[in-house]
Amino acid sequence: MSQDFAGKVAFVTGGASGIGEAVAKQLAARGAKVVVADLKLENGQKVVDAIKAAGGDAAAVAVDVAKIDEVEKAVQFTLDTFGKLDVAVNNAGIGGATAPLGDYSFEDWHKVIDVNLNSVFYSMKYEIAAMLKAGGGAIVNMASILGSVAFPNAPAYVAAKHGVVGMTKSAAIDYAKKGIRVTAVGPGFIDTPLLSALPKETHAALSAAHPVGRLGQADEVAALTLFLLSDAASNITGSYHLVDGGYVAQ
Repeated sequence: MSQDFAGKVAFVTGGASGIGEAVAKQLAARGAKVVVADLKLENGQKVVDAIKAAGGDAAAVAVDVAKIDEVEKAVQFTLDTFGKLDVAVNNAGIGGATAPLGDYSFEDWHKVIDVNLNSVFYSMKYEIAAMLKAGGGAIVNMASILGSVAFPNAPAYVAAKHGVVGMTKSAAIDYAKKGIRVTAVGPGFIDTPLLSALPKETHAALSAAHPVGRLGQADEVAALTLFLLSDAASNITGSYHLVDGGYVAQ
């Protein structure tokens, strides 16, 4: 068993930045041919260019994951470009508006649910169909620590991420005997440019909220994701794995 992805084709949504970018680059470095799917083609292409400059193979495709037809076309693009689909990471998501549930607008609710939950259903529906033709595969759905705990003023995000975890378990049971494994990863607060732009005291408070005393790194989430996608995790499916520096354990 190894984590070698040579000869495998990967599809990563939200692959142009943050965790998605780290996953795409690590997969390519391990030999996978990677489709970087993101809302803006030019952003995905920048990641593809970096992968190719490092000796890897990749292609970019634009997709609004909240739209069924665009997800279908993006998965079909993967098949047309590289001939099959072996592994997928459904990473695209948004934070959305913040407000107590009673003040949360219907518009904001539907937007967050569409992007963070419905999109995972759309993606898995087409990914699984492609993987069945390929004889099997592995999917990682990017949830959050908020797939197991709550956070103030984030009813839609918390509901969506809890839903992702539940859907992951359901799909894993449905397709375990057909050679498709489905798992979820729950990142805590990850040190991205967005968090780095916060006031120093806010950034420090977030870091202190984690028992390890720091925020997580995108590469750390990607490393776990690759393990779960790899043959080394062949007996792991239907599970939800936190990368949170002990945040949820408190």
